Formats: sequence, structure tokens, C-alpha cells
Amino acid sequence: MTQQDPPGLDLARLRAHLDEQAPGLVAGPLTGQVVEGGRSNLTYLVSDGRSRWVVRRPPLGHVLPTAHDMAREHRVISALRGTPVPVPATVTLCQDTGVLGASFYVMAFVDGTPYRSAAELEVLGPERTAGIANALVDTLVDLHAVDPEAVGLADFGRPEGFLERQLRRWKKQLDASRSRDIEGVDRLHERLARHLPASGAPAIVHGDYRLDNVLVNGEDRITAVLDWEMSTLGDPLTDLALLVAYAERGKIDLSIVSNVSTAPGYPTTDEVVARYASRSGRDISALNWYVGFAFFKLAVILEGIYYRFSQGQTVGAGFDQIGEAVGPLVALGNETLKD
Repeated sequence: MTQQDPPGLDLARLRAHLDEQAPGLVAGPLTGQVVEGGRSNLTYLVSDGRSRWVVRRPPLGHVLPTAHDMAREHRVISALRGTPVPVPATVTLCQDTGVLGASFYVMAFVDGTPYRSAAELEVLGPERTAGIANALVDTLVDLHAVDPEAVGLADFGRPEGFLERQLRRWKKQLDASRSRDIEGVDRLHERLARHLPASGAPAIVHGDYRLDNVLVNGEDRITAVLDWEMSTLGDPLTDLALLVAYAERGKIDLSIVSNVSTAPGYPTTDEVVARYASRSGRDISALNWYVGFAFFKLAVILEGIYYRFSQGQTVGAGFDQIGEAVGPLVALGNETLKD
């Protein structure tokens, strides 16, 4: 490995693999750098001086393959190419761990900005901010309108019993992270379990849909939807609800979560929901349950981070304050439910 290689990315081996899989694609020596702001998987920007590509691989160290399934990400992005949902073109999937030490895939670089803060949107002004937010909603509608069978994703998940499994999964995560009393969390889970709604028609679900997981170009068009690691077939209202919950979390001062919804011009929650409902034609009468569940899920995720931080198992900017946000998220979840 040369000195220029980022951790987890052997550029010489990557070049040899690309030359074998896509002869003529790479024109010169590769350089690479880690892209900051990615989720749990590692993302690299790679260039030969003429063209650029993006490489995705699991984090370094021992990980559960099911939690970082590169083939799954590659499959959904490849399947959505040619639909109204903007995704990068995929180049190759490599499941031979002898190349980089883990499976990985390569996709085309797409130009665009992932807006992560209200301050970044404020520079654009209210009108452009509103246009970008509306495009975010419209792209979600486009995703949920894709026929999974038509794009070869009929077996991408199990829609039957999706909400029940999701609730069970996140309760199990909560129980694995319990180290203190969290007021209202068991009540929130019990209320969610008691009022489980019947899902409508299933769709391709992104799993973590928000503004900083898409790229926006200079014309305020969404050029790519990224970070598909939690995608599956399931209830599309879970995507809408998480988008709402991320916007509503503006009521909580939590620096590690995007605050784009507080920017002037960003549509209100009611406007976002109304636009989605109007354009998708989906029944949103039970949306409060989904938003309550989204708050429960976010609370469990943050409690897991807090638990690992308190045990000295992880480090990160702002992790010392994450525990303080869990209670308010649970309270928002309980406030949202109407029963």
C-alpha cells in the first residue's frame, strides 16, 4: 500500500480490478480520498486525473455482513437507473474480499451539494430553498411510484408484516442499549404496538430519506439520491414520517442532526405532507403513528450511540450530548400519537 492510499482503499489493487472489469475505463494512476459525512459505510472519491468515481465499502474492522451489504446497495441503485429517481450509474460490484479486504462497489461521480444546514440554504434565499425542499418531496413520490417488479426488485424485501418487524427490531435495539431509565419510552413502544396500522401498497423504501442524503445541482435539481444501505420493500409512509420527524426535531437542539427545515422558505410539515399526499394519492390518515414510530426509532439510535459512548466504545463530535436528546425525542413521539 502506498502512502497516498486512504485507510481501507488499496489504490493499486483497485486499479487492477477496474482494468480487469472495465478495460480502458481508467486512464492513469488513481488518487483517492475519504468523503466526509457518509453514514456507517465508508465512501471514497477516486480519480485518474480525467474522470472521477465513488467507491463504497463497509467500515474497517469486523462487521456483520448483513449490516453492510454492498451487493444490496449496488442492486437497488442499478435497478433504479432509468427510472425518474436520480441515482449514480454503477460501474462494478466486487465481492472478492481479497481486493480491498471487504466487498465494495464503484459508481460514477455525480456533481451536487448535500445541504446539511439551514445556514447553507439561507445563502440561497427562501424561494430557492422552497424549490429544493419541494423537489425532495417530489423525488420521494417518484421513488414510491416505481413498480418493484418492473425493475427487478420484486424480492428485495418482505412487505407483509413490515411494520411489526420494524417495531420489534427497534425494541430489540433499545433493550440491547439499556443502561438508564428513559421516561416514557416503554409507554411509547406499548402505544405503537397497540395501534399498529394496516399498510397500504408496498413500495421501494429508502430508509433514511432526507436532504443531506441527496445531491442538488446549481439549478436546484436533485441529481442523485445516495445512502441506500437501509433500503427495502415495505411501507412507504415510513420514509415520509422520517422526513417529518427530522424536520420536527428542530424543536430539539441537537447539533449532529441536520437543521435544514429551519431555513427561511423551507415548507412547513403540513405543506410537506400535503404535497406528498396530493402527488402520490396515498392515504396518510394514519401518519401520526408513523411519525411517532420515527421518533421512537431516532431515540433508539441515539440511545445506542450514547450507550456505546458511555462505555468508551465510540468517539465523535457531539456524542457527549447525544444522551440529552433521547428523552425529548421520546416525548415528541408520545405527543404525536393520538389515542
